Amino acid sequence: MSTALQSLFWGLVSGSALVVGAAIGYYTNLSRRLVAGIMAFGSGVLISALSLELMEEAFRRGGFDSTAIGFIGGAAVYTLANVALARYGAKHRKRSGTQQKNDGGDDGGGGMAIAVGSLLDGIPESIVIGVSMIAGGTVSMVAVAAVFLSNVPEGLSSAAGMKKAGRSAHYVFVMWTIIAIVCGLASLSGYAIFSRFSDEVIAATNAVAAGAILTMLADTMIPEAFESAHDYTGLITVAGFLASFVLSKAG
Repeated sequence: MSTALQSLFWGLVSGSALVVGAAIGYYTNLSRRLVAGIMAFGSGVLISALSLELMEEAFRRGGFDSTAIGFIGGAAVYTLANVALARYGAKHRKRSGTQQKNDGGDDGGGGMAIAVGSLLDGIPESIVIGVSMIAGGTVSMVAVAAVFLSNVPEGLSSAAGMKKAGRSAHYVFVMWTIIAIVCGLASLSGYAIFSRFSDEVIAATNAVAAGAILTMLADTMIPEAFESAHDYTGLITVAGFLASFVLSKAG
């Protein structure tokens, strides 16, 4: 299998976790506290991955300037896009409670905004998977595992909220399947496009993704985790960080 096809495959693998999480969230009645705990664990996994994988790799390739500019730039772009989408009904897209019922939008729940917002969350992570294959032609299994483990609670929490907002199973699973496919294509693009650029550009790309992911965690996943599991959110997040750290060192 060519490296390009491998990048597509691993992007689809990590993206499929969104569908798995959506199925769990839609067809089971997990308590909000348990969902919040899963979100906290996934947040810790991603914080570890962006710290130990993305930022370290960005600094190694491009130095401090490219890394810092990309990191701040990714956070700024994500924030502006997230603010715009929130106005159209995507503010509570990661919430598992009834918050989505109160989101705006022409369809009463901001369905298109939720879909676009979920893409906004998933694409930076997927691009990183493709970019990780540029140097040696093999994927970073730490990146794949981190994105997979974080996508399950994202899909779970969001689908649970969509169900409570009155959305049909057909709507939920078509949306998440499309998003999973786009994540696979984003991973392919990360390899195909950025393999032609310099180390500085690749470094900035990793840093942009890291900034966007960290901002997403602060804006969407951690608030959902804290709302229902605030007494244990920090401890569970640390457990997720440690799991990813051990995985990175074991690899």
